[in-house]
Amino acid sequence: MVIPVHDVNPVRRTPWVTYALIAANVYVFLSTPGLAGSVAGGSSLSQLCHLQAFLDHYAAVPRELIHHQMPRLVPTGGTGVGAHGAGCVVAPPSYHKSPPVSVFTAMFLHGSWLHLLGNMLFLLIFGNNVEDRMGHIRYALFYVVCGYAASYGFALANADSSDPLIGASGAIAGVLGAYLVLYPKARVWILVPFLLFLPLRLPAWLVLGFWFVLQALYSSGEGVSTAGTVAYAAHVVGFLVGMLLAWPLKPGTPPPPEPRGLVFGRRARPRHTW
Repeated sequence: MVIPVHDVNPVRRTPWVTYALIAANVYVFLSTPGLAGSVAGGSSLSQLCHLQAFLDHYAAVPRELIHHQMPRLVPTGGTGVGAHGAGCVVAPPSYHKSPPVSVFTAMFLHGSWLHLLGNMLFLLIFGNNVEDRMGHIRYALFYVVCGYAASYGFALANADSSDPLIGASGAIAGVLGAYLVLYPKARVWILVPFLLFLPLRLPAWLVLGFWFVLQALYSSGEGVSTAGTVAYAAHVVGFLVGMLLAWPLKPGTPPPPEPRGLVFGRRARPRHTW
């Protein structure tokens, strides 16, 4: 997968909403029990039980979203020893969980540093221009709508799943879809893993189009042995909804500046007109 690092598309105003979303995601991740400190992946049983209890409380679960079937027993965060050895203690929930609200809270949860940093990188690079075009308030509403559409779209396709759905990927996929509609010719610097990392500057329609095709293939099971823990279908739904919502803004969107001097990671020769 290519890694975007910068786009040649300046903004007219400070993207405060994008910055606030990044700060909120980082803060929630650092506040998630048993997760932020486990950089090496060596979490203890106690940390894992606290994390599971936290996610069951705040993550979106497809079965809860579609059927409103709430679990009778949930992890409490404590540990104990049973007939099968040590494990997490479960009990009837001591809280009331609203499935629609859980979609919003799940948009700020991430499962690892890599999950968080990858999402925030895409949001930082592409979100600022979408916010610049939409305005702060409309962009914030757009982000939330894309996140809800992605979560419910995934839940409809996996209505009986009890696996927690977390991450800002669905909402950010909507941002990518909007960027593709509004700035398809903007140039994006990417790193391609070839031996080390090869820097290239490509049009946004190629970078984001390639990303979307991969998500669509993975969501259908192509190219991966199993769907794993990544909700590719949520990415597809979020991307398409973002494109649809941004389409009315396309006619009045000024084109990005034409980059000069740098082509595919190398400095181009200056042109002389006669």
